[in-house]
Amino acid sequence: MADKIIENNQVSIMGQIISPFTFSHQVFGEGFYLTDVLVKRLSDSEDRIPVMISERLIDVTQDYEGEYIQVYGQFRSYNRHEEKKNRLVLSVFAREVSFVEEEDDSVKSNQIFLDGYICKPPVYRKTPLGREIADLLIAVNRPYGKSDYIPCICWGRNARYASAFAVGGHVLIWGRIQSREYIKRLSETESEKRTAYEVSVSKLEYL
Repeated sequence: MADKIIENNQVSIMGQIISPFTFSHQVFGEGFYLTDVLVKRLSDSEDRIPVMISERLIDVTQDYEGEYIQVYGQFRSYNRHEEKKNRLVLSVFAREVSFVEEEDDSVKSNQIFLDGYICKPPVYRKTPLGREIADLLIAVNRPYGKSDYIPCICWGRNARYASAFAVGGHVLIWGRIQSREYIKRLSETESEKRTAYEVSVSKLEYL
């Protein structure tokens, strides 16, 4: 049962650790820690991806900044309650971790596969330059009745295709995890820079 579930949410990333480990939470006495991994894109830009790692996989007391790491796991979400509302927090949950000499250009450094269900109507739009975009929110089941809610973004022909998907529809998605910064207005005078994470879809299939 669990293996079947694991298959529906698979992530592989490779990049450079760029932050110390910070404690996140504990489950049955096992501590989980977050670190940021900088993953290169083909286009010379980079994505800064948060990775959740168990203290059983790695010695979290060490300083690994600057080291290169390969991570296999899942893209997970949880709701963090802040400022009177819930905010969806996303991170890569590591199942296997290995250190690598440095980035290997022959290996795909950022890939994800999701098998899930559309949980709200797709939002289709065009940019001022005419690029077609569709935003999807996918629910991916986990064991014990839990689900992860993953925002996905489609472009061009995929966006047109996805714009007709029905809520509850079963979809397979291949792509990569991307990060983007935005400014969140907190009040009339206050704003802060935040980072959003989503799956940039390269291929999708509606079942």
